[in-house]
Amino acid sequence: MTVLHSAPRFASNEGVVEALSAALGDMVLATKEEHGEVVLTVARDQIENALRLLRDRHEYQQLMEIAGVDYPSRPERFEVVYMLLSVTKNHRIMVKVSAAENTPVPTVTTLWPNAGWLEREVFDMYGVIFAGNPDLRRILTDYGFEGHPFRKDFPLTGYVELRYSEEDKRVVYEPVKLAQDLRQFDFMSPWEGAEYVLPGDEKAEGEAK
Repeated sequence: MTVLHSAPRFASNEGVVEALSAALGDMVLATKEEHGEVVLTVARDQIENALRLLRDRHEYQQLMEIAGVDYPSRPERFEVVYMLLSVTKNHRIMVKVSAAENTPVPTVTTLWPNAGWLEREVFDMYGVIFAGNPDLRRILTDYGFEGHPFRKDFPLTGYVELRYSEEDKRVVYEPVKLAQDLRQFDFMSPWEGAEYVLPGDEKAEGEAK
């Protein structure tokens, strides 16, 4: 009879942090456990080497996601977060690097083919450049889109609006115009001293007497 043994699981995240920090050495800038997740921050120029080591020697076989984060007040405003899964250890970790608008992050398409689309998404939404990505184009926004919509200084309305022109028989782009920006809104309640009664608050007149 063949007995199947499940892959060993880590006793604790603390042990994971210690083991991976020792393995990555100088590539690691910071480590922490947050909300039950192991987070490793590595040097930007070493991200490919770090992820290759984690994949080949520590069984984090799958790249599940690449996400961006924007901190406009930081000198390097962006964080790029790589989420890895070990299917043999049933364990996940996150690896982070920092980047500015003019500091490219090395591509990891050399390690996982799906990184191509994931890097394109971070580029499209945040403007992070991935050096070596063979096809770094926008992937979610339309052709001709201006800016990067997940940046915190990107206006909620965007810069242009898209509509179909019956006159031109084609899709056209036009600058966003919000006439309501010039309107004045006063949502003060009658109980807060307003000189008028809002619809539905007529009872306030009787209560005020």
